[in-house]
Amino acid sequence: MNKLYPSADAALDGLLKDGLLIAAGGFGLCGIPERLLDAVRDSGVKDLTFASNNAGIDNEGIGKLLRTRQVKKMISSYVGENKEFERQFLSGELEVEFCPQGTLAERMRAGGAGIPGFYTKTGVGTQVAEGKETKVFADSNGVDQEYVLERGIFADLSLVKAWKADESGNVVFRKTARNFNVPAATCGKVCIVEVEEIVPTGALEPDHIHLPGVYVQRLVLGAPYDKKIEFTTTRERETA
Repeated sequence: MNKLYPSADAALDGLLKDGLLIAAGGFGLCGIPERLLDAVRDSGVKDLTFASNNAGIDNEGIGKLLRTRQVKKMISSYVGENKEFERQFLSGELEVEFCPQGTLAERMRAGGAGIPGFYTKTGVGTQVAEGKETKVFADSNGVDQEYVLERGIFADLSLVKAWKADESGNVVFRKTARNFNVPAATCGKVCIVEVEEIVPTGALEPDHIHLPGVYVQRLVLGAPYDKKIEFTTTRERETA
């Protein structure tokens, strides 16, 4: 099975339609599938729901699709660096489901493992738990504690950014870009990975593979990339 596609547009061909639930990897500007997100924007599809740790920043990552009003809902943990997100949320244009970061990662992982739901203490007694089923379980000390039911995320499409992959779709992430990319990759019906380098099958050390090729349906070479910096902070020069 040939998993290699010549461009992000080609890799998305036949998969996009209005109303999709898309799981996207990345954390801030680290490890975001920018080529694939650009191609989604350029396709013109709308009413999208994104499950992603954050919404990028203004005009980067998912932030580009917010600018074009293609996103209907965000399932996210952190959105504080995106002014357009803030504007749309406060004006009621954008539906937002805030989800604690660990819970969001576990919801994606659960979806990838075929687990429809799980109980967690995170969010109990807060707005996170509103409208959700709760249940009492004894903890490790035998003390009854309340837990809230969180549902696994089963996405229509997973968009992932990786450092290196072989032609069979086995993937290696580099440093913190591993973050949400692995759980996002596993919870989609179709997973597309954009990478900086593609090597022949068998060239990767098996113990170094973070995402087995069984989870990956399509691959695209996205390099070269600009290494974007979310914030530049410098120390003032001391006077001589």
